[in-house]
Amino acid sequence: MEGYCVKCKSKKEMKGASEVIMKNGRKAMKGTCPTCGTGMFKIMGKA
Repeated sequence: MEGYCVKCKSKKEMKGASEVIMKNGRKAMKGTCPTCGTGMFKIMGKA
């Protein structure tokens, strides 16, 4: 899954990406940046 890294300021493939469900019921992907190790988060469409 590709996400945006705020620290590197570029789109990258998430490392260790896993699907989570937020409080409002929407799906999201949570992972880390392979370059700098910063947490990455991408909100997906409605469940």
